[in-house]
Amino acid sequence: MTKDLRLRTKYGFTLIELLVVVSLIGVLATLVIANLNSARERARDSQRKSDLRSIQTALRLYYNDNSSTGFPNSSSYNIVGCDGACTWGEAWVNESITYMNILPKDPLTGQSYRYTASADNEGYTLEACLENKSDDKGVSTTDTTWCPSGWKYVVSP
Repeated sequence: MTKDLRLRTKYGFTLIELLVVVSLIGVLATLVIANLNSARERARDSQRKSDLRSIQTALRLYYNDNSSTGFPNSSSYNIVGCDGACTWGEAWVNESITYMNILPKDPLTGQSYRYTASADNEGYTLEACLENKSDDKGVSTTDTTWCPSGWKYVVSP
């Protein structure tokens, strides 16, 4: 009888072993997806900062060309320095001078950059809503209708 038991060898996995492996794979997949989403947020925030620096350079060029009037006016957080109102995502052209081929817009649909000129047009504020609240360059904002994360990036001259 013991001889028969030894001949029967066990092949395969038990149900418990399979459940443990499947649960481990699920936990690892969850961690990878969370890190991937966080990396996407950081990449979009990096794009926002780069866009604001590019806009800042174009604003300086505009100021140099129009030093008597200063930086362009603002209206509804948009730049009023085009042949009409500037639209995010379109060319910034003023009196046949192209300041930007495409005035960048926020990488996320439904969000936009903000431009506010000072009263004397000698200064301005550019703002972008950041997704990553741990960004050390960001500052808090109470305007969560515009910036759901409550964390924004601000540049000025």
